[in-house]
Amino acid sequence: MSETTVDHSKIEDSVILVVDDNAQNLELIVAYLDGLGCTLVTAVDGVDAMAKIAQQTPDLILLDVMMPRMSGFEVCRKCKVAPETRDVPIIMVTALTELSDIEKGVASGTDDFITKPVNRLELVTRVKSLLRVRHLKNELDRTLAYLNEVENRQTTESTGQ
Repeated sequence: MSETTVDHSKIEDSVILVVDDNAQNLELIVAYLDGLGCTLVTAVDGVDAMAKIAQQTPDLILLDVMMPRMSGFEVCRKCKVAPETRDVPIIMVTALTELSDIEKGVASGTDDFITKPVNRLELVTRVKSLLRVRHLKNELDRTLAYLNEVENRQTTESTGQ
């Protein structure tokens, strides 16, 4: 499918959670993503992020690493072990560039990294890409569930139960 025929309605229906304890960083990322037409939810730290995630599971999380009360690494770990958020893509947005920090992010389950200062084109491109993957996986899951249901129905009918 060419770029011109991509169905953007799925992206526009998406909910993105943006988490950063720095108000200017939060505003900048929200401004960069505003043109996508997604619902943007913000959180000011890890504890606030977990509360927002409990209220509504986002389709993607942009997560600062260094935050008070609960780090981005901790939020990511919690999301990746919970069944309802395990498949939510997480992009860590960080000023950390040490290999050990990247390894810690990967170990916590992050799907991608963006370094600060954030480049608008890089951010928007990665967000669109991960949202497409998220929606395709959801579509695949629905299709597999439907096929499983049809197969079970056929099995039941052929055995006369």
